[in-house]
Amino acid sequence: MGFLGSLLGIFGFGVGISIGLVVGYFLFICFEPRDVKEYPESTPFDEIEPDSLIDLLPELPLWVMNPDYERVDWFNEFLANMWPYLDKAICGIIKSTSEPIFAEYIGKYQIKSIEFEQLTLGTIPPRLHGIKVYDSNEKELVFEFAIRWAGNPNIVVALKLLSLHISVQLIDFQMAATARATLKPLVPTFPCFSSIIVSLTKKPEVDFGLKLIGGDLMAIPGLHHFVQETISKQVSRLYLWPQTLDIPILDSSIGAVKKPVGILHVKVLRAQKLLNMDFLSKSDPYVKLSLGGDRLPAKMTTVKMNTLNPVWDEDFKLTVKDPEAQVLQLHLYDWEKIGTHDQLGMQVVPLKLLQPYEKKELTLDLVNSTNPDDPQNKKPRGQIMLEMSFIPFQEDSIKFSGHISFHERKVSLSSLSDDISRGAGLLLVTVIAAEDVEGKNHTNPYAVVVIRGEKRKTKAITKTWNPKWEEEFQFMLEEAPVKDLIHIEVKSKKRRFGFRSKELLGYVDIQLKDVIYNGRINDKYHLINSKDGILHIDIKWKVI
Repeated sequence: MGFLGSLLGIFGFGVGISIGLVVGYFLFICFEPRDVKEYPESTPFDEIEPDSLIDLLPELPLWVMNPDYERVDWFNEFLANMWPYLDKAICGIIKSTSEPIFAEYIGKYQIKSIEFEQLTLGTIPPRLHGIKVYDSNEKELVFEFAIRWAGNPNIVVALKLLSLHISVQLIDFQMAATARATLKPLVPTFPCFSSIIVSLTKKPEVDFGLKLIGGDLMAIPGLHHFVQETISKQVSRLYLWPQTLDIPILDSSIGAVKKPVGILHVKVLRAQKLLNMDFLSKSDPYVKLSLGGDRLPAKMTTVKMNTLNPVWDEDFKLTVKDPEAQVLQLHLYDWEKIGTHDQLGMQVVPLKLLQPYEKKELTLDLVNSTNPDDPQNKKPRGQIMLEMSFIPFQEDSIKFSGHISFHERKVSLSSLSDDISRGAGLLLVTVIAAEDVEGKNHTNPYAVVVIRGEKRKTKAITKTWNPKWEEEFQFMLEEAPVKDLIHIEVKSKKRRFGFRSKELLGYVDIQLKDVIYNGRINDKYHLINSKDGILHIDIKWKVI
């Protein structure tokens, strides 16, 4: 009886399950719930019910929630097509980078081997959910982007410890982050930027599955949340703004523009026993001074008439950009009223021979050229005597002073702030570009910069309303121009039938007080007497 009852019970259970499935399927197909509204595959945003919209909001891309973000479907399509190849390339980099790290642990802690058993990022690529590009007055490109990745990677690391084989598997990786990338500086060498600087603008969200010897570690109560928060905090500590990740693309020397770091003071004292290049009288010597690698015009002493032992006692100041590589070039000439000026001799002085702030007196034998094999160098050409000293700018003086203590550094910076509004300095004015400068008769714009009576002008760009000059001018001033204005005019000139006509396209006057106290201004100014003209200027003040 017991066997027969058990058999009937099993039979009844099977029949009941079958009938229940049939009845349930019939009810599911024939009786649809009436409180559920059916939406088409594509529903206008304003027709979605509020409750459903609340559920969707966390998943909406940035270009929906923030109109200034743009869609990048084309990039996501490109990334999807390239992903199989990017997967292999990235995994190759991960493997080659990890192998030396793994090798350091082999032999320690009874570890016999560490290796990847599986390494793939899966078939699902990351997606950009919006991008925003920022305007910048600097030579850089700044943009923000939101990236999300719900991938299916399969990364298995096998660890052989004693006789145990331990495998750790990473699966179901998910990540959401908003980052800012800066391509800087922009240079005329492909790919046209030297480095990429990346930083996170929000705390990233990270989630993943982790299996150890087949068991899911993330199923342990409390561990999942702890691991998520720990990773998010560590990534934020390293890369959340203002922390950055610098990725060099080009060598730092390529396309780099060296900035002035100090002033070279040169006093040309005298020369003796110079060559006599004239038949009826003695030479009329003068000296030209310049720094190697500098595009600025050479400085020149006065001409001393009819003497082979001239005395000048004249002071000059030259802007130094690289004291380790630059040299002072001295060229002596015999002045001629008609024809070319004959060279009497030359010499060079490497600036690395100078110690900052120390005055050095030099007596140099003149030569014909810097070529050691030049036979003309054996001919005596006389000597030149001069004094030289290199004075770094206050903001750059620390790196020329060797190792200093924190207290000395603080005192140095304090003195910089105290002396910034008085004393000599170098005013650097870079005329970058102009926009919408339209002339009535012609538009061949050039800019004229005037400060304390000194006037400099850029080259003229023909037939354009939007000229780009990128020209720098240097003004050596004996005292800070706290109460001065800098006057900049944009003009146009044209020559026709031997006559030159000029036209003022606009001008601007800029107070230099802010430049002195802030050290720099990089801004765009609306031109006066111009309908829509804008002038882009970069002004720096370097304190000696």
